[in-house]
Amino acid sequence: MRDFGGTTVVVSGAATGLGRALCERFGRAGSRIVALDRDAAALRRAVEALQASGVSALGCDCDVTDEAACRQAIQAGAARFGGIDLLVCNAGISHHGEFVRTLPDVIRRVMAVNFLGAMHCTHAALPELLARRGMVVAISSVAGFAPLVGRTGYAASKHALHGFFDSLRSEVADAGVAVMLVCPSFIATDIDRHALDPQGNPYRGTKAIAGKTATPAEIADLIYEAARRERRLVLPGATARIAWWLSRLAPAGYARIMARRMRL
Repeated sequence: MRDFGGTTVVVSGAATGLGRALCERFGRAGSRIVALDRDAAALRRAVEALQASGVSALGCDCDVTDEAACRQAIQAGAARFGGIDLLVCNAGISHHGEFVRTLPDVIRRVMAVNFLGAMHCTHAALPELLARRGMVVAISSVAGFAPLVGRTGYAASKHALHGFFDSLRSEVADAGVAVMLVCPSFIATDIDRHALDPQGNPYRGTKAIAGKTATPAEIADLIYEAARRERRLVLPGATARIAWWLSRLAPAGYARIMARRMRL
């Protein structure tokens, strides 16, 4: 069981939604928070709220697609708090639309944020994590292990996280660094509001898949408890667990069910 009291936790995509909830949850456990986000105004509000609640927090403006910005932010957090113990790769973006109608640049943008952003942050933080026997938590999705109609780029980016972090785990386990993948289903966040349409413009349609949503705070609690136990894979909620097993035991059936529920 890990104890996060007195540790330094870096969270990307920290200004709103699940990222902010994770900052709050680890902050309540006594962690020092390094919050990364490209929305400077929202980041400032989040950090001020953390500090007002007694949490030691540093905000760093950071676009995770910029490798140098990620390295600078990680170094700033380590310098401020004396090291990095946990990295949470949470920053993400989605898109909606059949691949035949989607510009390749949209897929590239999604991959740049969801996969390369996580890789940039991890590469920058890994020396600190190795030195302190730390931990990486990557926020994936049900789309990280199963198909998702109408969001090929999003699914590809999340599948890539699994290949990357499962492989990284095998490299760093003997050094005492833990790696955990989290695959939520539906969370009440603004990811759809900030999603891209097939031409790369803001998506103005309805939510793509109907389903019961969890609050960011509920998922943050589950992630915190799983991180304490150094779980390798976390499937928060019944929907994620059902999707995991159904996609493996009856993949064709899973694809048909998912396609019927899809609204493009």
